[in-house]
Amino acid sequence: MEAVRVSFLSTTPSLVSLAPVPDPSLNPISTSIAANRPLSRAGAIRCSKAQSVGVSFEPGFHRRDVLKCIGATVGLELLASSGSWVEMASAADLIQRRQRSEFLSSIKDTLYDAIKANPELVPSMLTLALNDIMTYDKATKSGGPNGSIRFSSELSRPENKGLSAAVSLLDEAKKEIDSYSKGGPISYSDLIQCAAQSAVKSTFLAAAIRKCGGNEEKGRTLYAAYGSNGQWGLFDRQFGRSDAEEPDPEGRVPLWEKASVQEMKDKFKAVGFGPRQLAVMSAFLGPDQNATEALLVTDPDVSPWVQKYQRSRETVSQTDYEVDLITTLTKLSCLGQQINYEAYTYPVKRIELNKLKL
Repeated sequence: MEAVRVSFLSTTPSLVSLAPVPDPSLNPISTSIAANRPLSRAGAIRCSKAQSVGVSFEPGFHRRDVLKCIGATVGLELLASSGSWVEMASAADLIQRRQRSEFLSSIKDTLYDAIKANPELVPSMLTLALNDIMTYDKATKSGGPNGSIRFSSELSRPENKGLSAAVSLLDEAKKEIDSYSKGGPISYSDLIQCAAQSAVKSTFLAAAIRKCGGNEEKGRTLYAAYGSNGQWGLFDRQFGRSDAEEPDPEGRVPLWEKASVQEMKDKFKAVGFGPRQLAVMSAFLGPDQNATEALLVTDPDVSPWVQKYQRSRETVSQTDYEVDLITTLTKLSCLGQQINYEAYTYPVKRIELNKLKL
């Protein structure tokens, strides 16, 4: 670290202006004394109390005045020298953001290809993400989207029946992602939630293609023009979850296909959400979204929201449905997690200019 340099010479002239100037009309004795003093004493520093008669106008500086000026000078020097450190910190932050953004973009490409090749696994991928989330216990701040569902003892539980194929697909995707990662292997907790994001996007795109009579090119154009891709910003920033080292406790996740609406409401309430969020997450609650919504609409608290999102899905943009789904998934996907915003970053190799051949 560069040492702070303090110039006392530059400080002394400013101190001279602080010395009191005697007023002849007030004390002629002290004025005559001052007049006979050598000029070189004008900048003398007085560190001890001086004896005086009446009002003293002896030229000099109190120790506190000197210390104040020195402190101000040191502070200014420190402030000036800190600029380079601020610039270095900002540059490092920008580099890390770029590294994470590029890595996340590559992950999305890998997951997009994997899900496109296995569209039948989209419902399982959504339920997998939700069930990993719903182990969260608000009272103990334990569980949540920590990747614990990957453990065979948790994956084999009744509520996770039929999800092993989705986990196997993610195992293969993880191998590919880890092979090009420069900042370490991706966590299962990140992988599962990113896969849910890709699965949700695939449902949005599929809906746009259906509205264009099955024409994929037109559907993509429609989704690009009216879709909600711009709403994923906060979800993407919550990238850096930590994996659990053991399965989460049993009994925290309902068997969605057999649960009553009240049981579903109670579970969502337990993690801090209500009927609105339950309704918008209907695609995550089982393989058949229509069947799930037929059950949810029987509840007076949930029914208005179900009907709202059904109407929204009939529109060109699906704005209400898509925005609320993205918002809810974003909040759920970080329950109980301390996001590491430096995850997947790596040191940048320095270029030694003296070794460059020009």
